[in-house]
Amino acid sequence: MASKQVQEKGELFKLDGKPSLGEAFPQAMQHVLAMLVGNITPPMLIAGTCGLSAADQTMLMQSAMIIGGLTTLIQLFPVFGFGMGLPAVMGVAFAYMPILTTIGMQYGISAIFGAQLIAAFASIFIGMFIGKIRKFFPPIVCGTVVLAIGLSLYNTAINYFGGGSAAQAAGTFGSPQFWILALVTLAVTLVCSLFGKGYIKVSGMIIGVGVGYVVALIMGGIIDFTPVADAAIVSAPIPLHFGLEFHPDAIIMMILMYIVQAVQTIGDVSSTTMGGFGRDAKDTELGGAIKGQGICGMIGALIGGLPTDPFSQNVGLICTTKVVAKRVFVIVSAIMLLAGFCPKLMSLIATVPQPVLGGATITVFAAITLSGIQLISEQPLNYRNRMIVGISLALGVGIAGAPTILQFMPQLAQNIFGSSLVVAFIVCFVLNLIVPEDDSED
Repeated sequence: MASKQVQEKGELFKLDGKPSLGEAFPQAMQHVLAMLVGNITPPMLIAGTCGLSAADQTMLMQSAMIIGGLTTLIQLFPVFGFGMGLPAVMGVAFAYMPILTTIGMQYGISAIFGAQLIAAFASIFIGMFIGKIRKFFPPIVCGTVVLAIGLSLYNTAINYFGGGSAAQAAGTFGSPQFWILALVTLAVTLVCSLFGKGYIKVSGMIIGVGVGYVVALIMGGIIDFTPVADAAIVSAPIPLHFGLEFHPDAIIMMILMYIVQAVQTIGDVSSTTMGGFGRDAKDTELGGAIKGQGICGMIGALIGGLPTDPFSQNVGLICTTKVVAKRVFVIVSAIMLLAGFCPKLMSLIATVPQPVLGGATITVFAAITLSGIQLISEQPLNYRNRMIVGISLALGVGIAGAPTILQFMPQLAQNIFGSSLVVAFIVCFVLNLIVPEDDSED
């Protein structure tokens, strides 16, 4: 019996290992718990931004689970070079939020999916030539962009702290009860993440959301269960339900974001191979991962699934546990797909109050910001690099904070350069190409 247990445990650490269901399922659930809130929160935020109905919000969340499960499968089992053949847990990326929010506020949800459909081709193209273009995206560029993403998301978190757009319309934005919900959620999330062990530590966000939800129920008058009662038990998202609209500025912004995300995917895949297998990632694996994201981005645009990327928290789990068996991640994918076909479950999750979401997600946004700082520090912080980072952020954040400076530009330019992320990326990319290298330390 003991030898059998050792053998089964060993199977968890082999890519093509065959651990028993009893061994694999707990590992899979750990990954599901780690990604669940992060995967469904972006569609909830976008639904609020675009003013969607409760039913449409539920469908967005369904599609997020389905496209996450599908992308995870494609990454595990490549088809015609689409996918990397390695374990990963894919989900809707927070990094896209600034761009998605900008497009959604300007043109609506249809424009998001139209831009996504076209821009996904860019991801496939990048994946095809990753070996040749990788050198143009050193850590100084990637880190600056990731840092800009984190900084641009804080406004979203604070808006949800105060109750979101519904509270603003009702004149209750920033009321004490919303502050209490947000701060309780944040406190519980931090305590679990910083001081917890095992499942508690990796599930800090979902525990924080759970506690915040209970507090909201106790307060009363905050959660409305009517959409849950009206939702079906089983159904599938309707293809092209949200439609497709094509706007040049939206497409350009989304293409730039796919480029940025491709670079971030390189980092996630490299962390997976180094932490899980003790080796560097191959160009074929990097290219396959990026192409897999691209093809699933196209599928997602047709069924209402927002853009995906490898979840960093799950990459961290792989590096920590060393569990890489494909069977574990097939189970993860199956759970995600099953959840995606259950509207009642998704509508129940959608009842989570916005202040609770704000309290939970601010930790994610902080982690994104710190990831950017960590990437930047991989290169020497000499005068050249400090100036590239500083100028890129100054122009990106500064222009976004004073958008009227663009009022005399054509509307297309206003829409593109009104995004702090786009400006930071373009400035950083160009400066890194034209500014001579500096070997000095200060």
